Amino acid sequence: MIWLVLGVALWWAAHLFKRIAPGLRDPMGEAGKGLVSVLVLGALVLMVIGYRQAEGAFFWGRNSALVGINNLLMLLAFYCFGASAAKGAKVWLGTKLRHPQLTGFSIWAASHLLVNGDVPSFILFGGLLAWALVEIAVINRAEGPWTPPPQAPAKKEITLVVVTVVLFALTSAVHYWLGYPVFG
Repeated sequence: MIWLVLGVALWWAAHLFKRIAPGLRDPMGEAGKGLVSVLVLGALVLMVIGYRQAEGAFFWGRNSALVGINNLLMLLAFYCFGASAAKGAKVWLGTKLRHPQLTGFSIWAASHLLVNGDVPSFILFGGLLAWALVEIAVINRAEGPWTPPPQAPAKKEITLVVVTVVLFALTSAVHYWLGYPVFG
C-alpha cells in the first residue's frame, strides 16, 4: 500500500509544484517541465505497482446499475476532457466550464470509485479526485475571474462527439484486453 500512497503523493507534488512553490519552479524554465514530466511518470509507475499490490477492506463491488452509471460518466469525462483541447474558440461546454480537463478528470475518478469499493481504490481514485478539486481551487485563487472563450463552430462540436465515442470504445477495448470488462 505504501507504493500506492507514495505514487498519489508524488502526483500531487508534481502537479502542484509550480502553484505552491513558484519561487523554486520559475527559475528552472524549460528544465522544470522535464522534471515535472519525470515526476509524473514516476508517480504513474508507483500508482500502478502500488494499486496492483495493494490489499484492503472491500465494501462494495460492481453491479449492473453502477457499471451503467460509470460508463455514462466516462463518456461525459472524455467529452469534458476533450472540450479543453482546442485553442481559442471552444466547443459549447468549453465556454461554460473554466476547467473542462480537470472536471473530466474528476468525473473519471468519481466514476471509478462507484465500481471499485475497496480501500486501495479509495486511496487511488479518491486521492486523485481530491487532487483535481484542490487544483481547480488553487488555479481559481491564483488567476482570479474567468472570461469564457468564444464558441467554436458546430463542426468542432461534432468532431468532439465523434472523438469522444471513438476514445471511449478504444479505452473499453483496452480494459477488456487487460481483463476488466466495462459492460458486464
